[in-house]
Amino acid sequence: MENLNKHIEHTLLKQDATKEEFEKLFAEAIENKFLGICVNPLYVSLAKEKLANTDVKIVTVVGFPLGANKPEVKAFETTQAVKDGADEIDMVINVSALKNKDYNFVQKDIETVKDACLDKPLKVILETDLLTKEEIKIACEICIKAKADFVKTSTGFVKGGVGAKVEDVELMHKTVAPHGLLVKASGGIRDRETAINMLKAGAERLGTSSGVKIVTQ
Repeated sequence: MENLNKHIEHTLLKQDATKEEFEKLFAEAIENKFLGICVNPLYVSLAKEKLANTDVKIVTVVGFPLGANKPEVKAFETTQAVKDGADEIDMVINVSALKNKDYNFVQKDIETVKDACLDKPLKVILETDLLTKEEIKIACEICIKAKADFVKTSTGFVKGGVGAKVEDVELMHKTVAPHGLLVKASGGIRDRETAINMLKAGAERLGTSSGVKIVTQ
């Protein structure tokens, strides 16, 4: 498959990552012409500086990694991230509320962040390792109602979690595609074969820290 780089968000979300590691990430994104980078909010401003005059999108995360902040806190994070130069926002769904079947709260949570995004695309991280297939489908349907732009599989932070699975990506794509939403597969995508399988399953974006390895294999 050609142009894999144009599907990749080159990702660094480790809590112990250094400034030097982020600068390396940005340089690799430019060199490999990746679609975007994904970093924690603190490093959005640095990304904006280092990626100026490039086509690399700056993606950041809010409510990360648990999704358990109040909606207004997630919205504040989003507003600040957009001010700092983020092009896209990846928010973590409130998994607890979803498990409690408090679907109105889950929808309102997403809508609150969507409003704070202004014109920036919003991806909603479902954390599929923690959900049943039925819950994945319900979460996707809520994202449709809340007018999100993408659904995303995983944070990559669930202990013992697999991350993105082909069958989950297929289910997500089947549910949201008729309504114009896209799918981002993230978590455990470490080689070219896995990346291609995720795209074939319906993913439009790939969140991975192994982008360089994937495109040079």
